[in-house]
Amino acid sequence: MALTAQEIEALMPDCTQLLSDEPEMESSLHYTQLLILVTCLEWLWRDREDFFIGANLSIYYSRQQLKNRDFRGPDFFLVKDTEKRPRLSWVIWEEDGKYPNVIIELLSDSTAKVDKGLKKQLYQNQFRTPEYFWFSPNTLELIGWRLTDSEYKAITPSEKDWYWSQELGLYLGVWKEKLRYFTVEGKLVPTPEEAILEEIRKAEIALQRVEIEERKAEAERQKAESERQKAESERQKAETERQRADEAENKAAILAQKLRELGIEPDSLS
Repeated sequence: MALTAQEIEALMPDCTQLLSDEPEMESSLHYTQLLILVTCLEWLWRDREDFFIGANLSIYYSRQQLKNRDFRGPDFFLVKDTEKRPRLSWVIWEEDGKYPNVIIELLSDSTAKVDKGLKKQLYQNQFRTPEYFWFSPNTLELIGWRLTDSEYKAITPSEKDWYWSQELGLYLGVWKEKLRYFTVEGKLVPTPEEAILEEIRKAEIALQRVEIEERKAEAERQKAESERQKAESERQKAETERQRADEAENKAAILAQKLRELGIEPDSLS
């Protein structure tokens, strides 16, 4: 008796719990580089919920491959238009047949030959991954490939030796001996720590500007107060001179009056 699609599905094992089977990163240099690639993109896309980033995670693409274990998963891969949630591995047939949109391999002496040969062919022919990059944390070699007419063609780097990723909407380039993302405007995509430090730096600059403006305002206030005090001093001086003039005038008038009482005209004394 033929089985329905629902009955067949019920008989198939759930592979969503398949564990990843990847070895440890070759060195702390590779681990740090992978961490930068993951955290920078997650920070940049922190408001999005439609992607998944795999870091040193196995990709299972066929049940036959489960038996053969004929290759290891990518160091870094991105799947777009999918649910952002934790996964133990990436199982193609449990993910609506979605393959990675971007793959990045971190080269090492033990993996370079496979990454440049077998894996490149696998990502091109089986995965049909639109873009594939490899980078060596040791030699800083960076190469990008884009799937064109069913074949990987080398991506032409920019004048800065950056590679434009259409899938990421970002450049990939070497900065301070690390593979980093850059925006279309050429701005470095920061790590969360760098972003926080930049915000602190901006806050400190803003605070310094406020303090400078406050000092400037205080200096203007003190200058105005000095001008006010000077004006007040001049006013008081003028008032003192006026009072002295008034006193002298009064004395002169009294003296003139006394002279007249003595029968002497003040003008006759001139």
